[in-house]
Amino acid sequence: MTDIAPTSARARILSRLVGRERELDLALAVVDAGRDLVLEGPPGTSKTTMLKAITAEWGIPLLLVEGNGDLTPAKLVGYHSPARVLREDYTAENFVPGPLVAAMQRGGFLYIEEFNRAPEDTLNVLLTAMADRQLEVPRYGTVVADPSFRVIASMNPFDNVGTTRLSTSISDRLNRVIIDYQDAEAEAGIVRLRARLSGAIAEPIVLDAVAVTRLTRAHPDVQQGSSVRGAIDLALIADRLLSGRGIDDRSDERYALTFLDAMNVALSGRIRVDEAAETTPELVLREIWEQHFVLDPAAAEPG
Repeated sequence: MTDIAPTSARARILSRLVGRERELDLALAVVDAGRDLVLEGPPGTSKTTMLKAITAEWGIPLLLVEGNGDLTPAKLVGYHSPARVLREDYTAENFVPGPLVAAMQRGGFLYIEEFNRAPEDTLNVLLTAMADRQLEVPRYGTVVADPSFRVIASMNPFDNVGTTRLSTSISDRLNRVIIDYQDAEAEAGIVRLRARLSGAIAEPIVLDAVAVTRLTRAHPDVQQGSSVRGAIDLALIADRLLSGRGIDDRSDERYALTFLDAMNVALSGRIRVDEAAETTPELVLREIWEQHFVLDPAAAEPG
């Protein structure tokens, strides 16, 4: 396992991220200490990006698993090939490793997204792997984890639908790092990096996309707003719409109306309106658009 503590390695990891220095330091401290980790935060806050950067620097695999009701212990651990069992009976050779066994054997990070959506009996399979760094698999043998093996979980604190409360045994084995939305400047940096827009109005598009996306998180009728992924898509779609309509100046009165169209396409499916609110995503976005482009035009001016 490569030591990731040196400044040069940390700098290389940070070069793949935008505005996550503190969170990276905390996550690095946990995994470099040989411990397991849960990253708690809303979608689109660079959790996966950070883990990809760390595992790339370490030179180990990142095995991603989606936590849901269909994640059975067999899918997590692995299974014996039914066709080969019929011909050969149960042997170690016809065992098909699941992501947990593969991560242990290859010394990778097992990354379980939406960790608290997985069934309790599936999560309990992780207990021995985390506590003893080994796992006894029936008719296969004992799997001993490579030293760089880690269990990394993620949870969305704003989503309680279909989730279960983690048992004390599980939570007691996980260190916790909170990852919240980044500030406006960092999000703008991410959108510039991902969207890679060019042209005279590229920067206004980026700043407007970030501004209205961030407003979705503060609207009183919105239970959960859009992540920065929404801002990225909004910037890309707005850029294409504006170009198609021949708009190359933010002062053009058609710019704002075109941006509203792009907002409805990119953000209406990403925001979750409070069930008690008598409104729709489209009405919420219209209010945000008016707030940004009409009611406070000075604040809406880029720069």
